[in-house]
Amino acid sequence: MALVLTDIRDGVATLTLNNPDERNTLTAPMVAEIIAAMDAFEADENVGALVVTGAAPAFCAGANLGNLSEATGESLGGIYEGFLRIARSPLPTLAAINGAAVGAGANLALGCDVRIIADEARIDTRFLDLGIHPGGGHTWMLRRIAGPQTAMAAVVFGQILDGKECERVGLAFRSVPRDELADVAQAFAARAASAPRALAITTKATIYAMADVDNHPDAVARELEPQLWSTQQPWFSERMAALKAKIAAKKAAKQS
Repeated sequence: MALVLTDIRDGVATLTLNNPDERNTLTAPMVAEIIAAMDAFEADENVGALVVTGAAPAFCAGANLGNLSEATGESLGGIYEGFLRIARSPLPTLAAINGAAVGAGANLALGCDVRIIADEARIDTRFLDLGIHPGGGHTWMLRRIAGPQTAMAAVVFGQILDGKECERVGLAFRSVPRDELADVAQAFAARAASAPRALAITTKATIYAMADVDNHPDAVARELEPQLWSTQQPWFSERMAALKAKIAAKKAAKQS
């Protein structure tokens, strides 16, 4: 049985963790399939965005490392690669959180650019409950996305956040009914995939590069080169021509 299912529709690649009996926990074989799927998606010029989800009932219930007391930096790093490979992707990425995202599963969701979550789903860091320090950049991602108070509440105070709470504190962009999640995620990602692929990838890179910019003039300067580059691409003239034609058609319709 494939531990990762893949699908491409309307420029959107969907990667589904597929070990529901084990609640989609990350294992070395699953990580290998994630890496292979990501390599294939990024090599495919027809893929403009990525959705990551899990086979019901869970999104990803963490990492399956066996005896953690015998873990090494190397063994932990091997499992981390399951979510770090997705976090490093230049493609726009969306986590469709359909069920529990626990520990490393929370990292998988946090490593995506945007999260849409089912109302009944939850993010549960659980590290301290298990007597283990968070890893994989968990605290950094939580603090960067939702601020220090939410990071403390989730990690140290053990608060489990359902879909509505995730939306309220900014961990998820939107919370939706579970039966609508797949369609909402597909439509959401398709909007990114409809942009020229190179433009979406470059714009994502610019957004993340802004983390070290602390004033408006520097931000203007940072955007100038890629903006000028985009105006020289064939898609710019094509889209401007289409827009002008659409405006002209509307104007003619009003005058007739």
